[in-house]
Amino acid sequence: MIREQLKSAQVEAMKGGDKERLAAVRLILAKLKDRDIELRTASNVPDDDTVVVEVLQKMAKQRRESIEMFQNGGRDELAAKEQAELDVIDSFLPAQLSEEETKAAIEAIKAEVGAASVKDMGRVMAALKERHGSMIDMSKASGLVKAALI
Repeated sequence: MIREQLKSAQVEAMKGGDKERLAAVRLILAKLKDRDIELRTASNVPDDDTVVVEVLQKMAKQRRESIEMFQNGGRDELAAKEQAELDVIDSFLPAQLSEEETKAAIEAIKAEVGAASVKDMGRVMAALKERHGSMIDMSKASGLVKAALI
């Protein structure tokens, strides 16, 4: 589903003459093709939307880190370029859970697996990623899980 949306967005950007969006969509499609090549030798291949969401989340994380570094370095024009790419990437990601919804999911999983201390963080994170991986930024969720287990 998401892959078709990307391909149609590429065509729309070409027809509309939106060069920045077109470049970002082409970049996403190139990363997906790289990931597809990596998965050719994999023993178990996840479904297509899962692969696409993983690639998009990784790209979004890279853009956020780059934006922060560029802003700290006083390179606002490069930060703006990265932000434009991030906006395109975010438009294809599934809706993210709010912080309150994430905390509620963490509490439910914590109660379910019987997590009591930071030692159980791995089990909680694994269950969280399995159930809500496409809807949660796992780097932010890590801090929330740690705070819930302290």
